[in-house]
Amino acid sequence: MKLYMTFGTADYLEGIVTSNSNETMLLMHTDDNAMLIHETDGETVLKEPKKYEVLDSSGSFEQAGFAVLNNIPVTEEGKPLFEQRFSERARMIESEPGFAAIRVLRPMRDDTYVILTLWEDEASFKNWQQSKAYEHAHKKRGTSDGVDQKSIFPRPSYVTTYQVLK
Repeated sequence: MKLYMTFGTADYLEGIVTSNSNETMLLMHTDDNAMLIHETDGETVLKEPKKYEVLDSSGSFEQAGFAVLNNIPVTEEGKPLFEQRFSERARMIESEPGFAAIRVLRPMRDDTYVILTLWEDEASFKNWQQSKAYEHAHKKRGTSDGVDQKSIFPRPSYVTTYQVLK
């Protein structure tokens, strides 16, 4: 499975969604921009997207109202360790109220992985951040066993959030 992302105006991207209604797409926006995600086993209809391989997937786009993208740059040497960390994840997030989907995305052209989580709404995401599941998922952070203590990150990670357009 592959996932593709592109950016543009909401009107332009909505036109792509409308003319490709048989495809799995998710249109999202912030105050400043819009993003379209296309998930497929085939070729993308997007012209010049960011390209990702889906390493792990759970849930679907249908109930999504809020998206969180954790963008994590990883060195070439660190990719196997980083991917192993996510292959061993506890999978507790899937049971959280308001959870819609997760995609662990390997970049096909650069060094920045994306952990995409989709929620019914922003409140569900914030509630998860206060949960035992979140605490468990991040329990090694800041410890000698934590992947964040390894020198596999060439620069800081960053988070972007979007409202899903329905």
